[in-house]
Amino acid sequence: MRYVCLIYHETMRLDAMPGSERQAAAAEALIYGEELRRQGYVIAAEALQSAQTAMTVRLRNGRVSTTEGPAAEAKEQLDGFILIDARDLNEAIQVASKMPEAKVGSIEVRPIRESTRTDRWMPGG
Repeated sequence: MRYVCLIYHETMRLDAMPGSERQAAAAEALIYGEELRRQGYVIAAEALQSAQTAMTVRLRNGRVSTTEGPAAEAKEQLDGFILIDARDLNEAIQVASKMPEAKVGSIEVRPIRESTRTDRWMPGG
């Protein structure tokens, strides 16, 4: 079964880390990511640019509006994702619990909805 591991970090906490500590954490994350690839868990993985580069798009009453920044103001910001293939939710949680990013942020594990092509992108479908 496929699961997405959404990686969040606390911007203030990350910014407060010394550069050498931040580099060590990034290196640890890369090593663990490679280990997951070797074990066959990783389907896709990407890091995101800063939430400050985001544009939020909304369509209301037929009108498009855009806002600079993330959709929600929050202490934690989405930093990236890893799409994995795991036996079940427990295995996906075990994989996520070993991600170094969990030490300075959080990992949201969410199952991918198995759906037909017609309802794949419909929220709540």
